[in-house]
Amino acid sequence: MSFKIIGISASPIKNGNTDTLLSMIMAQAKKKGLDAEIIYLSELTIKNCIHCNFCLDKQKADRYCALRDDAQIIYEKLENADIIVFASPVYFMRTSGMMATFIDRLRVFIFGNAAGGKLKNKIGISAGVSWMRHGGMETTHLSHICAFITLDMIPATSHASISPLGASAVSSRHGEGVFDPKVRLGVNEDQAGIKAAKALIDRALELVELIQQK
Repeated sequence: MSFKIIGISASPIKNGNTDTLLSMIMAQAKKKGLDAEIIYLSELTIKNCIHCNFCLDKQKADRYCALRDDAQIIYEKLENADIIVFASPVYFMRTSGMMATFIDRLRVFIFGNAAGGKLKNKIGISAGVSWMRHGGMETTHLSHICAFITLDMIPATSHASISPLGASAVSSRHGEGVFDPKVRLGVNEDQAGIKAAKALIDRALELVELIQQK
């Protein structure tokens, strides 16, 4: 059976460190035989949730939210995925505002009369890139993991990663937080981050296979 993985990039910088880490994760997924796709939030219009409660009882098959933007496209892709990756740069010791806005809009899968519960038991991977090794990585992961738990998803965790909470990488050399204009994509030099990306895919695939056996 072929499994599908969707990666959500919440970085405003195209082909930057976060996108590079996410690409590593997806490349590993492809090696394992998964069907992989990346969605770049920076290329879409995702409005802020206004808690209008439309999703409680007015959802239709092609419209889960009252707001008219690009969210519905993502909703349908997430429904068809087995594994979902949230990838974000660390902003002010937390996930990016772009990711936070997107997570708020996933409310349609909690209370929705048509979509409620449709992400249940899907596997979630948290991925993050920080400037410093200890500069907000785990609080970023916790933002993502709390979303997974709220959606009744199953977070993939691994002690084979530099953080058991998710795939963690740094954009400065060795995570020292020292600016070097010659280092454009520090994640490429972060062997611990690369190892984490591979470990989280292995764990997520293990979880998917366990669920399929039931």
